Amino acid sequence: MPSFYNCNCFITHNIYIKELDRHFKFLDSLQFFKDYGELLSSRGYADSTKRKHLLQQIIEEVERRKHLDEDAVERTKYLQQHYNPLDTSIFNLQDGFLDPSFIKLVNAAKSLNLDKTVRLLDVISEEKKLYGFPVINEAFCDQLLTELDHYQKSPLPKGRPNSMNRYGVLLDELGFHDNFSKILRTKYLDPLANILFPEWRGNELDSHKVFTVGYKIDDDLELGYHFDNSEVTLNICLGKSFEGGELYFGDLRTVPIMESTCTIVPHKKGYGIFHRGQQLHGALPISKGERHNIILWMRSSSVRNKLCPMCNSSPVLSPSSGYGDGFTAAENNCVKMCNVT
Repeated sequence: MPSFYNCNCFITHNIYIKELDRHFKFLDSLQFFKDYGELLSSRGYADSTKRKHLLQQIIEEVERRKHLDEDAVERTKYLQQHYNPLDTSIFNLQDGFLDPSFIKLVNAAKSLNLDKTVRLLDVISEEKKLYGFPVINEAFCDQLLTELDHYQKSPLPKGRPNSMNRYGVLLDELGFHDNFSKILRTKYLDPLANILFPEWRGNELDSHKVFTVGYKIDDDLELGYHFDNSEVTLNICLGKSFEGGELYFGDLRTVPIMESTCTIVPHKKGYGIFHRGQQLHGALPISKGERHNIILWMRSSSVRNKLCPMCNSSPVLSPSSGYGDGFTAAENNCVKMCNVT
């Protein structure tokens, strides 16, 4: 496996503050209040006490990101030694976990038959290139949720999926990588992306980040409008019983928001939404119950090496563990790599 890297913007860009439902760029306090002072005043953050509280949240998030890789490595090693699964079989992807129609869909994609592939899925929006299809069966959804509940109730360490999601599990840290998520990406989803999103798939989808998110009353109810740090995303609903929580999709992040129109998509157990990572989207509040989803961010180094999707610039690379944020020391950015210390 090649070495993967982060872009340096991971420390400075897209810092999410939930109470404002907004992402910020932060280089230092002088830049921050110069760029966002007017906005903050309009949102009720004119006095120094509130601004100090906000600044502290941002600094804490920056520090978390600086130590994210080393913390993840330590946490993964600890879980390998101390986590006792309820059901070891679910860590190995089997066709029996998958909906039969999903296997037919992937086989059609592997044959490079676009017409047949499209006939086997739901075209939610042809304009937005938004697709849906059953992925996993309900029995496996229940098995996986039972395992994740077991882990969440344990005293073992847990990492946050990202700054927007407080409740969820980083599946690869728990042991799902080698025989589950990597196989799902390479054997099933990369061929599908190759025929549906060829310009975003590039040479291949060669890395990923997989995690769950949870929504329930009195905790996180919704997810704000955002785009993913991925080229292609699969969002699978695991259940449980819930009402509301529809997903909504706008246009690509390059389209001005005022000109963007949204498509509402209900979610159901075992069903996956397949979309471009740069597609703006969010989740409406649930009104009842509890919902959990698997999110698989898939990345193509051949695409993102040219332009970092998070800072919209040529990536400046920093060493990372594991997949990092999916960048490699490709020929077009190896000069920058040589300058990293």
